[in-house]
Amino acid sequence: MPDPSNNQNLDAKANLADRDHKVIWHPYTQMKNALPHIPIIRGEGAYIFDENGKKYIDAVSSWWVNIHGHSHPYIAEKVAEQLTTLEHVIFAGFTHEPAVLLAERLLPLLPGKQDKVFYTDNGSTAVEVALKMCLQYWDNLGKPKTKILAFKNAYHGDTFGAMSVSGRSIFTDAFNSLLFDVEFIDLPNQENIDQLINFISNSTETACFIFEPLILGSGGMLMYEAEYLDQLLLACKEANILTIADEVMTGFGRTGTYFACEKLINKPDIFCLSKGLTGGTMPLGVTTCTNEIYNAFLSDDKLKTLYHGHSFTANPIACVASLASLDILLRSETLQNIKRVEAKHAAFLAEIQSHSKVKTVRQTGTIIAIEWETGNETSYLSNLRNILYAYFLDKGIILRPLGNIIYILPPYIISNEDLDYIYDAIKSALEEI
Repeated sequence: MPDPSNNQNLDAKANLADRDHKVIWHPYTQMKNALPHIPIIRGEGAYIFDENGKKYIDAVSSWWVNIHGHSHPYIAEKVAEQLTTLEHVIFAGFTHEPAVLLAERLLPLLPGKQDKVFYTDNGSTAVEVALKMCLQYWDNLGKPKTKILAFKNAYHGDTFGAMSVSGRSIFTDAFNSLLFDVEFIDLPNQENIDQLINFISNSTETACFIFEPLILGSGGMLMYEAEYLDQLLLACKEANILTIADEVMTGFGRTGTYFACEKLINKPDIFCLSKGLTGGTMPLGVTTCTNEIYNAFLSDDKLKTLYHGHSFTANPIACVASLASLDILLRSETLQNIKRVEAKHAAFLAEIQSHSKVKTVRQTGTIIAIEWETGNETSYLSNLRNILYAYFLDKGIILRPLGNIIYILPPYIISNEDLDYIYDAIKSALEEI
């Protein structure tokens, strides 16, 4: 029988990118013509380092998760302690201190009144649970409603329920015939708000409305105003429609407040959280809800149970990482950093907004998005994407454009000097590309 350890030792002598190409299928990547993937060997603060020692500024927080930067020593310390105590335990019939403590600390931070936490593995599954909660809520009450309301161009994840409530796009094209029916509406603004409210008021069969508050992330960093979302939430409340805030991206400080929904008067019934929840240390998802929703599942009838779970539900190590990340988030210097990044972005926006190659530039909190003028409509498949991506990589900056839209979504600890370096690189690109 072959000894796999010998093969491993031989392979270790080869280039890591070559070894990767032989065995790995990467996400969102056409593997036939993909460039070699850059081998990263360590991370520190706002930086990651490749196998040749080149340093990159992680200006997108590694898909928006590393809110405190890489390899944070405080989170690492807490995770290491937990590893020698309890690494995992089945969460059906059992519980543990990290899961209970995280729920106790998280619920009071959420806008409105959230009462219960359901643990999952990531943002997509947090959304799946929220949708199942809403649909079964009405079924358990004997008033089944199956329509779901969502925004056009939304993105809520890549599992089937999450795809169904996401805007139809290249992400869903192969599966459109299998996705359940959803009513999609435009982002609210001064011109259409009355029409949208009227539509909601007459949506008698709608079970729930799911939304990304203030900014649609993967849909192109599309931003809209809180006052109009507030009016939609009020209309949903009056029409007896449950509301789901997908704060997977916007949660934990991204929009300038701890949660985007803090900027709303009317609060959602359900929150979906992930990404920054663990500070980017490891996967964890959370769906929270009110007691009103939770109580609809309490019954002697076992068919009214929420039959959903994951093998790694409420993993103790992930819960401890989240608790450590919360400790850091709630430090006064973290909020100061968030406001500092927000102010730097605003100044940069003012500087470049009139440039001839800038179609639009927009900002919410620590997120700034620049839509490059191409003469064509904005497209995720724009050829400009690969040109810009390579340009910034060469300068040691990780910016992952959404087609012809580039955005900066950095860890909060990023320095002013690094932000200025990114801004200068963007200004150079505007002149050279």
